[in-house]
Amino acid sequence: MTAATLLLIVFAALLLAACASNMPKRTGGAFLERSIDIGGKQHRYQVFVPSAQAGGSEPAVIVFLHGTGERGSDGAKPTLVGIGPYVRAHQDTFPAIVVFPQAPDDTEWSDNVDLVFAELDAASREFHGDRKRTYLTGLSMGGYGVWEMALHAPERFAALVPVCGAVKAPSDERALLVTSVANEADPYAVVAKRLQHVPVWIFHGAKDDQVSPEDDRKLIAAFRAADAADARYTEFPDANHNSWDPAYSHTPELWTWLFAQKR
Repeated sequence: MTAATLLLIVFAALLLAACASNMPKRTGGAFLERSIDIGGKQHRYQVFVPSAQAGGSEPAVIVFLHGTGERGSDGAKPTLVGIGPYVRAHQDTFPAIVVFPQAPDDTEWSDNVDLVFAELDAASREFHGDRKRTYLTGLSMGGYGVWEMALHAPERFAALVPVCGAVKAPSDERALLVTSVANEADPYAVVAKRLQHVPVWIFHGAKDDQVSPEDDRKLIAAFRAADAADARYTEFPDANHNSWDPAYSHTPELWTWLFAQKR
């Protein structure tokens, strides 16, 4: 290699470095596709990863459990409802990792406990999530799932936000229930006692004709009777089953409260 050729290579490298330093840096977060093997089967899911400016070096982690309509295997539908649209609208500033598991067709979250925790663990490792600030939320079927996962590992979560969920099955869908307390004489009291030290904020619509708010009314009463450390309940008077939009998108104090929780 001649001196002239070497000089040319050095000049090209310096030019590339200068161009790279002048390129605008992406400041927003991103939705990333991932997959995980559970029992020899691949499951696709997505993870929202915040920018370093928004999330810092060890961001909080939120697990979002979708409803019945987002079941499948595409990995994308869970990001289209509930927390997903809110995060997308605040993509540059949202400060937390959000894990979006997807329950396979014809399954409930009670069938997918291992899947949820495997994806939570994988995302937390890869993106350096803060295990002391790991939160669980979900809507409808996912509201049931919040209780299912939290009862399975209450020490894992710093706060719970179930939306339009319940503990007992609605009359038209007998398979949907929190299985770990299904045989208890008073499942509400059992849930409250087991989770009394985990901060909880429950949301429901007063006009919900798919999952009655009466179930959540009994549940918040049980938490209060158990002298729970921090149990909150918001019932939107004009909302039907879709109480997730007013909860996630129109209750800004939810985010202030949530990100203040730490194990």
